[in-house]
Amino acid sequence: MDDKKNIEKISEAFKAWEEKTNKVVSKNPERKAQFETLSEIPINRLYTPLDIQHLDYLEKIGFPGLYPFVRGVQNTMHRGRFWTMRQYAGFGSAEDTNKRFRYLLEQGQTGLSVAFDLPTQIGYDSDHSLALGEVGKVGVAIDSVRDMAVLFDQIPLDQVSTSMTTNSPAAVITAMYLALAEKSGISFDKLRGTIQNDVLKEYIARGTYIFPPKPAMRITTNIIDYCAKNMPQWNSISISGYHMREAGCTAVQEVAFTLADGISYVESVINAGLKIDEFAPRLSFFFSAHQDFLEEIAKYRAARRLWARIMKERFKAQDPRSWMLRYHVQTAGCSLTAQQPLLNILRTGFEALSAVLGGCQSLHTNSYDEALALPTEQAVQIALRTQQIIAHEAGVTETADPLAGSYYIEYLTDKIEADAEEYIRKIWDMGGMIPAIEAGYIQQEIAHSAYEYQKKVESKERIVVGVNKFQIKEPPPTGLLKVDMSVGDRQTEKLKILRAERNQQAVASCLDKIKKGAEKENENLMPLILDAVKAEATLGEICDAMREVFGEYIGGTSY
Repeated sequence: MDDKKNIEKISEAFKAWEEKTNKVVSKNPERKAQFETLSEIPINRLYTPLDIQHLDYLEKIGFPGLYPFVRGVQNTMHRGRFWTMRQYAGFGSAEDTNKRFRYLLEQGQTGLSVAFDLPTQIGYDSDHSLALGEVGKVGVAIDSVRDMAVLFDQIPLDQVSTSMTTNSPAAVITAMYLALAEKSGISFDKLRGTIQNDVLKEYIARGTYIFPPKPAMRITTNIIDYCAKNMPQWNSISISGYHMREAGCTAVQEVAFTLADGISYVESVINAGLKIDEFAPRLSFFFSAHQDFLEEIAKYRAARRLWARIMKERFKAQDPRSWMLRYHVQTAGCSLTAQQPLLNILRTGFEALSAVLGGCQSLHTNSYDEALALPTEQAVQIALRTQQIIAHEAGVTETADPLAGSYYIEYLTDKIEADAEEYIRKIWDMGGMIPAIEAGYIQQEIAHSAYEYQKKVESKERIVVGVNKFQIKEPPPTGLLKVDMSVGDRQTEKLKILRAERNQQAVASCLDKIKKGAEKENENLMPLILDAVKAEATLGEICDAMREVFGEYIGGTSY
């Protein structure tokens, strides 16, 4: 970064400063003996050109919109347009959630993000015995294409970008969205948005899996293949580190494990017969924005550089769009506290700012009351306004990557990339991500990091304001959002009507074709699932048809 003569001068001056500073510290000690990031990267007292003298600017930093994309994937970044402002939303019935969607769009939200309830995410209809008491609780209940139509009532699918957070039943949810678009006269090439479709992280951290890893990877690959050929503006997967971060992993582990999952998906799709540049431009990622402000900014920059190199060097991608790591960010749910919940507005604000300074393409800001319940309208409005203030008032969007060149940021970017790359090497020494998951390696690494963090909180080595310091007596919370328990009964009644009105013979025929298709390893299941959805087969029925062939994955075992 600096010429040799200048480096020598800086080195001499730094030694003199350090000697003087050590004398000051001997009389007035620093707050603690060791400073470190949340990833346990030691933090020096000061960073100078000496810490980044090895960096070649064009090779390691470069310019926005150009390889290796450290400074962002667009040339003008947020000077051109702001990130997509999404608020993850879903509760109760499709009617309830549609009302919330339309409220958020009226408030200036620029993209939708759908949260599905637990029965939907694990492939059960609302009238299944295992769904009792869970319908509509942590997301919206979607049983059939009729529910999907209500969910998007009065919302033009060709004018809004829709993100849908579901994984194991992602093929069914995608098919429902396509069937609704077709019925509305909207061609598939007009649809913009993302289906999460990331099953690997379910075995690691989230737990909403249905099928064993091998058939689950096949379905994920089928979706990527189908979308590449039919939905050019659609992100066919959102490779997610967010849930691993929520489970307790560090920023370094989040980058490493997320990109390792990405490598696994790319290999799977290539093995299915697609060429890298036919699908890689529509891969997307999903990261957390946690509390270590500067480490988070460096994390996004490191992830972009590492992924660009992986795609260009490992997979020999030729299209520059294939080298780009495009990602959505959600502020850290695990950082929210039930104590003094209004402080969560500040936590979320800092986390959102780190995501913007790090160069995100899409952002969700958590609501301050989410440690207590699903968010109220007031809380989601404040969360959305947080993004709007950053966009329009804070001045941080006027130039691309404004913290580039900071000695500390560049050092951290380099360190996170190197440490994440070392993790990826370890994983491939084990045979890849699936063997590493099956051996429990990834889960153990995350559990260890979570344990170490919690120890530091309990010992007050890390302060969480309002939790282990600066506590106050608080009255019980009021005005929280509560989901009406009758939503399960209403969904059950809808299913009775649906089954009475539809062509049962057509449904049975479609389900039988799905079973036969599942038995053929080389058949793409998406067209068969789309036919079943259009015949008004339910999500649970379609998943059950695949369960009959693939079995279920329960606690590390297939049944």
